[in-house]
Amino acid sequence: MSPRGKDRRPAGALEAEILATLWAAEQPLTPAEVRRELGSNLAYTTVMTALSRLHEKGVVDRERVGRAYAYSPMLDRAGIAAERMRGLLESGEDREAVLAQFVGALSDEDGRVLAALLRGARTARPPRV
Repeated sequence: MSPRGKDRRPAGALEAEILATLWAAEQPLTPAEVRRELGSNLAYTTVMTALSRLHEKGVVDRERVGRAYAYSPMLDRAGIAAERMRGLLESGEDREAVLAQFVGALSDEDGRVLAALLRGARTARPPRV
């Protein structure tokens, strides 16, 4: 294994660290500020690339600050998890089978929570005409 390989993060770990940094910040952060907050020896371009990918995924927003962009999270942890779940559901060929497998694997408590959420969502929608 190369010397660089032993320092590699698992897939998605850098994005998770960057999101945690943005959630903890009280204002949007530039790539240099994110890099400094991470306190690591990451290259500026690595942080900038990860932030750009998060922006492309719709997870973070950015605004121009001088010559750079400052990034802020658009979704919280629950929102990101929901987006991942939605993406997995949409990638399946048989949505009903995917949902059935998911619901079948829920604990009793999670099943009750899901049922209550579905009841609430149905009553919150205006009736179809």
